[in-house]
Amino acid sequence: MTQDSGDAQLKEASCANIEDKRQKGPGIPLLKKLCYAVGGMPYQMTSNAKAFFMPIFLLDVVQMKPFYVSVILFLGRAWDAITDPLVGYAVSKSGRTRFGKLIPWIVYSMPVGVVSYIMMWYTPQDTMSAASSFCWYFIWICLFDTLMSCYHVPYSSLNMFLGGDDRDRDSATGYRMGMEMFATLLGAAIQGQIVGVYHAKRVHDCSQLNGSEAFSGNHSAALVNFTSPLSDTLQNTRRAYLISALVIGGLYFLCCLVLFLGVKEQLAPLSKLDRIQVPYLTGLKMVVRHTPYLWLVFGFLFSSVAFQIAQGNFALFCTHAAGMGAYFQHLVLILLVAATVSVPLWQTLLVRLGKKTTIFVGLSVYIPALIIISIVKSNFPIFVLAGILAGTSLSSLYLLPWSMLPDVVDDFKVKNPSCTDLEPMFYSCYVFFNKFGGGVSNGVSTLALHFAGYQSGACKHHSRVITTLQVLFAPVPIVLLLMGLVLFFFYPINETRRQQIQTELQKAAAETKTETRQEAYL
Repeated sequence: MTQDSGDAQLKEASCANIEDKRQKGPGIPLLKKLCYAVGGMPYQMTSNAKAFFMPIFLLDVVQMKPFYVSVILFLGRAWDAITDPLVGYAVSKSGRTRFGKLIPWIVYSMPVGVVSYIMMWYTPQDTMSAASSFCWYFIWICLFDTLMSCYHVPYSSLNMFLGGDDRDRDSATGYRMGMEMFATLLGAAIQGQIVGVYHAKRVHDCSQLNGSEAFSGNHSAALVNFTSPLSDTLQNTRRAYLISALVIGGLYFLCCLVLFLGVKEQLAPLSKLDRIQVPYLTGLKMVVRHTPYLWLVFGFLFSSVAFQIAQGNFALFCTHAAGMGAYFQHLVLILLVAATVSVPLWQTLLVRLGKKTTIFVGLSVYIPALIIISIVKSNFPIFVLAGILAGTSLSSLYLLPWSMLPDVVDDFKVKNPSCTDLEPMFYSCYVFFNKFGGGVSNGVSTLALHFAGYQSGACKHHSRVITTLQVLFAPVPIVLLLMGLVLFFFYPINETRRQQIQTELQKAAAETKTETRQEAYL
């Protein structure tokens, strides 16, 4: 009798152990990681093409006044930021289908997203009124950003539902960031190389115009002689922007298809992939009141704004302040190649040193790069070396904060085991602060240029404009980056705490499975 009871207990324990192993699984297969990583490429291709080229496109190609450009960039990013928490809540409230809960949002938002991205770079008429031009670009930018939120928020949350443990998630994040850096490089290469030829031609025409004006002493005569070449170059540049948008739109479609075919959602510990039961404001309060989340979000916010201000003014700085207008597209490529290649470096340091230490090292490298670029003028080799340094730091900003966010979500689930399926809200609020910071950086930058007297399409600018570009490119980002590093210093989840969280999470998940098994037995 006693032996039979012992055999039964041994058999039950063995079955439970087999079930736990089956649910935990062998980890995330390499092919699944790659397909997941490819799915992140559209967001980086499109957003970085916008960040690098949208200001100079609106100012020098569309020839919109700086004030209107600042309003479009700021309100567009503000709208984009507002939609993220709303989309996150809508995703959390949506039910699970046979394709999953998150994947359908990604797939259904893609077709109109591709169309809106292409229309964002299309100029319908050679000459548009200021009001028509403003409305055209503002509407398409807002529509695209809304659809990209419907794509990117569920995609970011998908990291928690790939299977495996926290190390597998970190590995998948590393593959994702490597692909996203490659996507940034690819988008910049496509957009930069297609339109860069015409930007270089415009710089050449402007230099000829300035030389002719100085030689003849007659600005009107020189302007008449060179109006036709400048006009032809402008038309070709507009056409080039549209062609690059069509190419990137096609890649957007292909990447979404790879994600849909290669990734299937799996349940995570203490998650059901079901509709959340708490109201929107209640869930939002729970998310933003989680202390580790606040330190991480605001550290990421200030650091991201620092990078985005420098990034958004890079083309204008090279063109008008550094004497490198004919080469800025090549410098962008060099920067992004360095960022792509250095992702494995930060992934290795992340494992050896821990995430918190690695992010301090990675972000600090950006400061000397900005100082060098802002001081040196018309020296391509020095710009290349500084660009490599800046790109290396940029990859740490891509990898580390997104690798730290799942730890914060796990910490929340351990402390609030009854509140499940809030992952989309965590990720959407994270994206919200990043995009809001980007909107502020773009709006403030173009507004500062407006008050400094920037003239759209002009070949030469007042010294106030040059000084403004120099301040926006280096001192302002450095101050913001130092504030971000201070906030990261107070981030409470170090490697010891992270391991404790994983132990508590597995224990809570085991208890939940035991309770579920007992309820089913009863």
